[in-house]
Amino acid sequence: MAQSTHSYSRRVSLAGPSLVTRSWDRGSVLGGVMVAAMLLGGCQSVAGTDRRQLNTYSVAQEIALGDEAYAEMQVGAKAINAGRDYEMVVRVTNRIAAAADRLHPEIASRFEWEVILIDDDEVVNAWALPGGKMAVYTGILPFTKTEDGLAAVMGHEAAHAIARHGGENMTRQGLVSLLSIGAAVMVDPEDRVIVAAAASAYGLLGEPAFSRAQESEADELGLFLTADAGYDPRESVALWERMAARGGEPLEFLSTHPNSETRIRDLEALMPVALEVRKQRLLERGDRPSE
Repeated sequence: MAQSTHSYSRRVSLAGPSLVTRSWDRGSVLGGVMVAAMLLGGCQSVAGTDRRQLNTYSVAQEIALGDEAYAEMQVGAKAINAGRDYEMVVRVTNRIAAAADRLHPEIASRFEWEVILIDDDEVVNAWALPGGKMAVYTGILPFTKTEDGLAAVMGHEAAHAIARHGGENMTRQGLVSLLSIGAAVMVDPEDRVIVAAAASAYGLLGEPAFSRAQESEADELGLFLTADAGYDPRESVALWERMAARGGEPLEFLSTHPNSETRIRDLEALMPVALEVRKQRLLERGDRPSE
C-alpha cells in the first residue's frame, strides 16, 4: 500500500490538475462500482431469523480468519486441560455443536468445533469464532453456576458465529473504508491486520463488538441451540438476572447492547417454544423432560 500511495503522489505532482481530476473520477467510478457490486452480492438472510444482512465475506473466508484469530488468541493464554470444569466445558461444547448441526446444517456442518478453557478469573467472558472455535474464561463460571447456565452462554456465543455477525461487522467497517472493502474481496487470512479486525469484530479484544440487534438475535438463536442440546433454556433468564445483579449497566439507549431487563423480557417471550424444543429433544433421546 505504501508503494501505491507513493506512485499516486508522483502522478499528482507531475501531471497537473487535469490528470488529477481524471484519476479521481476513475477512482470514484471504480469505488462506486465496487461498492455496488458488494451491496448486490453481499445481501443474505441470517439462518434461523431471516433477517437481511450485508456480508461480503464468504463462509470460507470467515472460517479462515476465525482459525487464525483463534491461534493468535491462544498465545500467552493459560489453558486448563483437565479437571471438572474443563470436562464440563468440553461436554457443553459438544452438545451445542450437535444442536447447531441439527438446526443450522447449512453453515454449522462446515465448522470444526474446538474449545479452550482459559484460567483467568478477572475476565467474565466467552466467545465463539466462525469455524466453531470457542473459548470460556474461568471468570464467567461463578455467574453460569450450573452446566445449564454455561450452555446458555455458549449457545449465545455459538449463535454469533452461526449468524455470521463478525463478517457482517467487518463488512460494515469496510463500507466506511475502501481499504477494508478491498480486504473483504481479497482477504488474506495470514494478514495480521485483517486477523486483528476479525478478532475485534467478534469481541475477542475486550471491547463490545455486536449491535443491539445482533445481541438480541444471538439471544434468540442461542436459546434454541441450548434447548435443542437438551439443556434447560430457563437458565438463560436466571443467568441474566445474575448478570444484572452485578450492577453498573448503562442506560440502554446509551449502550450498544440491550440491558438485562430487555434481554430477560425477550427470552421469556420465546420460552414456551424453547421448552417445547427441549421436550422433543429429550423425548428423542429417551429422557424424561423435567417440568
